[in-house]
Amino acid sequence: MTIGLQRLSATSGTALSGTDAGEAAVRAPRVGNRTLFGGLALLTAVIVLLDMGSGDELRIVPLMVVVPALVSVFGTIRQTVGVASWVMLVAVASRLVSGGTFWDITSSVVFTVLACFLGVGACALRIRHAIEIARLRSAAVALQRQILRPLPIVTDQVVAHGTYAPIEEDRLVGGDIYEAVSSPYGTRVIIGDVQGKGLAAIGAGFAVLGAFREAAIREPTLTGVVDALEDAVARHNAFSAQTGEIERFVTALVLGFDGDGRVQAVNCGHLPPRLLHDNVAGPVPLRRTSVPLGMAELSSEARVTEWLDFPTGATLLMFTDGVTEARDLAGTFYPLDTRLGRWAHLAPRELLDALHRDLEEFSGGVRRDDIAVLAVRRTPSGSPSRPEPSGYGARRAAEAFSGR
Repeated sequence: MTIGLQRLSATSGTALSGTDAGEAAVRAPRVGNRTLFGGLALLTAVIVLLDMGSGDELRIVPLMVVVPALVSVFGTIRQTVGVASWVMLVAVASRLVSGGTFWDITSSVVFTVLACFLGVGACALRIRHAIEIARLRSAAVALQRQILRPLPIVTDQVVAHGTYAPIEEDRLVGGDIYEAVSSPYGTRVIIGDVQGKGLAAIGAGFAVLGAFREAAIREPTLTGVVDALEDAVARHNAFSAQTGEIERFVTALVLGFDGDGRVQAVNCGHLPPRLLHDNVAGPVPLRRTSVPLGMAELSSEARVTEWLDFPTGATLLMFTDGVTEARDLAGTFYPLDTRLGRWAHLAPRELLDALHRDLEEFSGGVRRDDIAVLAVRRTPSGSPSRPEPSGYGARRAAEAFSGR
């Protein structure tokens, strides 16, 4: 499931208030009482008539004990209790009317009551579990808000649209990271992929993002920013080793936009971006790819800056390997460059929507890795400076810069 980050709560307080909304949604009835109990009355009439027609050899009314169990799957506790009470009344009355020995009647009544209570208990457990999941999701939204900001992000130099989709639908945070920071030296943008999955990978990603947000403003050079990221990963790995966690590396592409027609880039083992301009899409050649963050000790070469052409009206597409390593049912990898050639004329948001739909169709909905995609376009010259937006307001604030 793709999670567009612009749909996330704009603040942690909003996420927490979403807990109450989630619990209310869980407790709300999925089927109206009139529909439910009207259907129950009709079912009772049919079963009673069949029971009367079958004679004493085949009793059908006791089969109604499964109804509370069925209602417990989708109904509220109150609805399940109401259905269970009705079933007990009908089943016990039917058993008393049909007669029999004391023990036959007693065992039938006890079985009916026990089955109805189990149905009510199952409903209570289901709702309790659903509420716990809603609370966990709300906490994940708050965590997501602290790690990855909602998109789009607007600065004086660029507009960054994006899509983020973790490998697990119920987990909002994965190992892919991104950020765009406005600094005195222009806009700095990063997209990266942390080795591995789980909370440990999230911790490494958070360390990189925290260092990037500070270094992007503090460091005058892009290589200085990357050096700060390398130190952050090294410190994180040292701490992880003390706690028994494995060391991790992070592939990253760091870009710097200063307002002219070119872009600075430092590639730390990441996939090269694609440039879409004049209805043509193609990979951007990066000739000085260095080792991923956290592995500088294994290389004797210092990281260097490259310059890329980025004309006005062009879109620079940055992504993680969840896109290029997506496969169809036959195991064929996703042909990204071929697909981008069809969409080179699209605006960033339309491009991302088309890419997401095509990925889902190509892979049959089977996601093998997290997916993060940024579509960056220059802010039109002469546009007024605007603060970096967030939440739903971000989408509205960026409409003027969408390039459509």
